Amino acid sequence: MTSDVKIGARLRAARLARGLTLDAVATAAGISQGFVSKLERDQVSPSVASLVAICEAVGLKVGELFEPPPSQIVRAGHGAPINFGGEGAQEVLLTPGTQTDVEVIRSIIEPGGTAGDDLYSLDCDVEFVYVLAGRLTIVLGDDEHELGTGDSMTFRGRDPHTWRNASTTEGCEVLWVLAPAT
Repeated sequence: MTSDVKIGARLRAARLARGLTLDAVATAAGISQGFVSKLERDQVSPSVASLVAICEAVGLKVGELFEPPPSQIVRAGHGAPINFGGEGAQEVLLTPGTQTDVEVIRSIIEPGGTAGDDLYSLDCDVEFVYVLAGRLTIVLGDDEHELGTGDSMTFRGRDPHTWRNASTTEGCEVLWVLAPAT
């Protein structure tokens, strides 16, 4: 089986961005300068061991060489079920698991559903919540914010927070956007 994946330009860009010569990369990777040059022009295919060694020499993770498709579709009903914890919430990841820049989650929260009384933080710079239906209370530090249908809120995910659906009769549906993905 052959592959049409072109990685040479990415390797070259990484090498040049770090101010490395072909010879420096070849020496660090333990391969010939000619091979590195041909690889950067997509004229040869490296072994896994060679590729790992070259990536280490230019400071890349191997996975960074392979782009995801330009667009990815997650069809209705095919999002990955996830569980961020809490009670009374069904959560579905709407962005592909390979996406690292942003993560979009749809939560359907039962009456009384909650992330718990303890505040938590996420390893993301930005957390955005949009209430599609119902009401949601966001506790951010010492402040409580009541959001209704159509309301949104943006805050730092690293700031201690929690959420709850205070209604005893109505569920709510919420979109969470986390950047970068957690």
